[in-house]
Amino acid sequence: MQALRTAASGMAAQQLNVEVISNNIANMNTVGFKKQRAEFQDLLYQNVERMGAQSSSQGTVVPTGIQIGAGVKAGAVYRVTEQGTPAQTGNDYDMAIDGKGYFQITLPSGEIGYTRAGNLQVNQEGQIVTDDGYALQPAVTIPQDATDVTISKSGLVQVTQAGQTAPTTVGQIELATFFNEAGLEAIGDNLLLETAASGAANIGTPGSPGFGKILQGYTEASNVDSVAEISALIIAQRAYEMNSKVISTADNMLSVTAQVKS
Repeated sequence: MQALRTAASGMAAQQLNVEVISNNIANMNTVGFKKQRAEFQDLLYQNVERMGAQSSSQGTVVPTGIQIGAGVKAGAVYRVTEQGTPAQTGNDYDMAIDGKGYFQITLPSGEIGYTRAGNLQVNQEGQIVTDDGYALQPAVTIPQDATDVTISKSGLVQVTQAGQTAPTTVGQIELATFFNEAGLEAIGDNLLLETAASGAANIGTPGSPGFGKILQGYTEASNVDSVAEISALIIAQRAYEMNSKVISTADNMLSVTAQVKS
């Protein structure tokens, strides 16, 4: 009975849906996290009677036909890149991007990773780095005798040093944008990698056309909406239960058929 396989595909699809939702909920407090959504596609159809087929010698045609679907499959799990709410932290090295763009991070492999997580710190050499010690790119080094650090909306990093009144420029933060942000590959640790689907990175200065501005002393909160996720979880659970009910019904029908005596 085809209904068994169709319902089983539905249960597998809703299991994937729940896994995506659970990852969103788990990352509700992850800085710069972007929620994901699962999309599904129907499977191939069995044409019992094809629409448009000639149904008589007089040239009449079948208006609708008979097609029986084979179930559902996962089409994509895409990333929703809408802006998260800026949260004030008071840390001079924390930065949120108000608008489009990603911070560039130099990975141990030499590759460039991209992130919206601006919870940054300085290492023992004064370089601005991530929680894992990966350096911001282009590199920015804060002098040891700096008494104040200012990061402008355009990404200009200036410090006031002991014994000086005029600020000194020590670096310029640059952002990267992509034509297809959903095509970036997530590798964990709040990092993304460029792929053929995302297109090449477009590098620019914060605040310039097409690039967001830097907010010093803020981080971007996750864009996960807890109410929406719980609602989606309930819908997925009910869909899973209904598909399991179809399997039970199909099994009962097969059982009745097996008990028929000639």
